[in-house]
Amino acid sequence: MLRHPETLTESEQLQLKNVRAHCPELDALTRHVRSFAAMLTERQGECLPDWLDAVRQDDLPSLRTLAAGIDRDRDAVIAGLTLPWNSGVVEGHVNRIKMLKRQMFGRAGFALLRKRVLLA
Repeated sequence: MLRHPETLTESEQLQLKNVRAHCPELDALTRHVRSFAAMLTERQGECLPDWLDAVRQDDLPSLRTLAAGIDRDRDAVIAGLTLPWNSGVVEGHVNRIKMLKRQMFGRAGFALLRKRVLLA
């Protein structure tokens, strides 16, 4: 269910279709998740307001919570879904530095941490 629909085998597609037919909530959840994934992969940020409205119309508490969180910062989310720029490189460096810091926790001081960051 969480994989791309085109990667499912024929028997898995049939099984998923059967499950979705018997559970309307799961069917609605699958539709919303797939449409959000399409927005992400195809950079369709302009579709976000329609997606948020569709989520609010269904009785899916977990998706409503997600939609409320997205709605609080709607402009930034639309920009993230539309524009080609991102902060991935910076986030990668921050993650690497935090990993080095965790590895050294309680073992050494700032001087060694600084040296490891600069040499890594």
